[in-house]
Amino acid sequence: MNREELSELAAGYALGSLDGADRERFDALLRAGDAEARSVLREFQQTVVALAGELQEAPPAAVKAALMDRLAAERSARPRAVAPAPPAARRRPSVWTVLTAAAMAAGIAAIAVGLAVSTGYERRVRELDRQAGALRQELSRQQATMAILRDPSTQIVALAGQAPSPEARARVLWHAANGGIFVSASLPALPPGKAYQLWAIAGKNAPVSAGVFTVDARGTGSLQVPPLPGVSRVDVFAVTLEPAGGVPAPTGPMYLVGKS
Repeated sequence: MNREELSELAAGYALGSLDGADRERFDALLRAGDAEARSVLREFQQTVVALAGELQEAPPAAVKAALMDRLAAERSARPRAVAPAPPAARRRPSVWTVLTAAAMAAGIAAIAVGLAVSTGYERRVRELDRQAGALRQELSRQQATMAILRDPSTQIVALAGQAPSPEARARVLWHAANGGIFVSASLPALPPGKAYQLWAIAGKNAPVSAGVFTVDARGTGSLQVPPLPGVSRVDVFAVTLEPAGGVPAPTGPMYLVGKS
């Protein structure tokens, strides 16, 4: 079994989409203690975990402030009345705890609609609408990511380190309609004013830029690649060192390369 076939089986196994004879084959490799099968599976699981962590995003802080302002205004406008104190043993969750749970379930758009009924909050509602639009875009991006991970036609390409960084490695999941996901590890720290640039090469065509990225202190980097016009199946992915804003064609040394 070659490396490409093993990578495809490991990807399906990690995502729970492998069944039938393919799952039995991969299970047999794991039971037999096949070192390469275990290594490929572990790398793919780490890739998915890293992507999931990067895509997490907390709700905007302005949402909480807007809701608390509105609640305070409603309390001050309400006639004061003496009410019996609740029993000490009975504690209620805070207003923000309840509203946060509701927002996660129903979405920020529902909160914006609720605020719209209060006169004097038009500007705040417009701001929340803008934030809701940003969250909808983020949701759409995450849905595209899941489509890439689940589609069996997704290409899985392993990239190996070249002369400037032989210990570096990376993986690309590429889907013609939904774009791709790139994750790298052990790349050298970037010099000032520089960035890494990912290239997609199809046949004898000129390399097409798939985006620029930086790395953290451990040399780990990632990139969400949009669909590339005119590019369906990619034959080669490569990473070069370029100026921070990226360039139309590769000019710097090659750090990673991999063939599909």
